[in-house]
Amino acid sequence: MQKRSGHVRNSAWMLTAFIMFVACRPWVCQGAGREVILATTTSTQDSGLLDVLAPLFEKKSGYQVKVIAVGTGQALKMGERGDADVLLVHAPEAEVEFMKAGHGSDRRLVMHNDFIIVGPKGDPAKVKGARSAAEGFHRIAAAKATFFSRGDESGTHKMELKLWRAAKVGPEGGWYQQSGQGMGATLKIASEKSAYTLTDRATYLALRKNLDLRILLERDAPLLNIYHVIVVSPKKHPGTNLRGAKAFADFMTAKGTQRLIGKFGADKFGQPLFFPDAGKRER
Repeated sequence: MQKRSGHVRNSAWMLTAFIMFVACRPWVCQGAGREVILATTTSTQDSGLLDVLAPLFEKKSGYQVKVIAVGTGQALKMGERGDADVLLVHAPEAEVEFMKAGHGSDRRLVMHNDFIIVGPKGDPAKVKGARSAAEGFHRIAAAKATFFSRGDESGTHKMELKLWRAAKVGPEGGWYQQSGQGMGATLKIASEKSAYTLTDRATYLALRKNLDLRILLERDAPLLNIYHVIVVSPKKHPGTNLRGAKAFADFMTAKGTQRLIGKFGADKFGQPLFFPDAGKRER
């Protein structure tokens, strides 16, 4: 009986060791979890788009999405640390560097909208008469009119800095303020302070009824706002949920999802907030 008991204990120990060994293998860790961590720009959250798409993805795939809405710069840093499985971001130049560094294994075009310059109805800097976004920014600086920057390394912040460079202006002084917050919060602050800011159109339209801000400059070519989905590389970050990330990327670029994106907001705002781009050439 003692020999039999010892044999059973040894067999149990070997079985436990085997289970632990298999559980720690990359082919199990990459996709075994049912939670997918999505790091995304605040505009997809503030506009309400993810409130529609995330539950649909969960229903179709069986995965649970943990959405972390931050600026694109912070989302990319999360990807660099392996703290997210998949990213939905809108800073193409920074995304290319992210991919070159090996942090992403797959990057796909999803959709676009555009940036707009908004400000108080009185428009003290006369931005509405400007012929370009760069000229609009130059007028704001020349008038020393209050401008609120997100100041958070987001895609919107990166675009704003690019426009200041195009305007040949180094924004500084009391008129230039930084909120350090997401797009929705920054719009609310700008509205309260009768200030100018740069925003994506989707977030502005979603919050417009609660804002005392007007669209003053729009539809300038440099204001195009392009979104990509990026799968974080399992080679660089072995603990990520590769299968879940791929499932989300496939979902975002699927024809049915693209149709939903193209219709989102049209019934409420009279125009869609995003335009589907999956499968198209990069602009």
